Amino acid sequence: MKMIKVQTGGKLYIAGEYAILTPGQTAIIKNIPIHMTAVVKEAKDISLFSDMFDYAVGMTPDSKYVLIQQTIVTLFDYLGKSIEEMPAFSLKIIGKMERDGKKFGIGSSGSVTVLTLKALSAFYELNLSADLLFKLASYTLLKLGDNGSMGDIACIAYDDLVAFTSFNRQKVAKWIEKESIQEVLNKDWGYQIEVITPALPCEFLVGWTMQPSISKDMINLVKSAISQEFLAATEKEVQICKQALQTGDKESVKKALQNVSDLLLGLSSAIYNDKLLALKAAEDGLDVIAKSSGSGGGDCGIAISFNREDSQELIKRWQEVGIELLDMEELA
Repeated sequence: MKMIKVQTGGKLYIAGEYAILTPGQTAIIKNIPIHMTAVVKEAKDISLFSDMFDYAVGMTPDSKYVLIQQTIVTLFDYLGKSIEEMPAFSLKIIGKMERDGKKFGIGSSGSVTVLTLKALSAFYELNLSADLLFKLASYTLLKLGDNGSMGDIACIAYDDLVAFTSFNRQKVAKWIEKESIQEVLNKDWGYQIEVITPALPCEFLVGWTMQPSISKDMINLVKSAISQEFLAATEKEVQICKQALQTGDKESVKKALQNVSDLLLGLSSAIYNDKLLALKAAEDGLDVIAKSSGSGGGDCGIAISFNREDSQELIKRWQEVGIELLDMEELA
């Protein structure tokens, strides 16, 4: 019996959050090696199971499984096949990206969409490129009315550190309403995804506040405060940070990320809650730059450390204020 097993990871923003919601803005997003796993097997009928729920479904519409079901519909539409024409399968997804019922906030809805596509691409031997995975996953989410930046999808599809320049989602959503999937996929959507190879020896650390935050609620709270000045200033710092990572300019990375952090602090007091303020303050006196990541209000923050001993001191300080180290890895 044919069986396929694939994984996708999570993501966290290093710089450019909130600004990335505006087309043409850039963000730097890091892949996180905490994985969801999909197992696909041959079956008589399509069966879908996620450990997020306590039951399995087929393709009869189900509100909890809508993301997985719509992803399958998107793929079959792309292939020009009906569900009946394709060999049936069972799909099992495990890995909740949470602990004790509290989510990490590293992008599980984006992960599920890309994971389903990757799993079925392997099962049907389609060999979909990272860019096509990105487009198909974004297409699925846009069709469901999601208006996120799709930066998480870019990072998870490429499974790498990326600079993502966002596109006009409203325009693409209108194409989806009126045109065939092939026509939409063949168009230039206007995004850019560039894999960044850092030339800077440093450690990347993720601190989990254990305080779940709902991104949509945070975005609704903050988006009215996003100004042209905020967008221009953020884009400038993101580009400086990107170049500094690629050329190994430590001081410019630290300064750019400090400026991005200050811009977020000025955007809304809701972004840096008490735990994230403590996560940031723990950098004091160390060769480290720390900041909130993503929509803020809880979930995770990140740090880049340029000294191994300082990394250990940072972890100790985080533990003292109830912040758990979720991931630590060499960036270059």
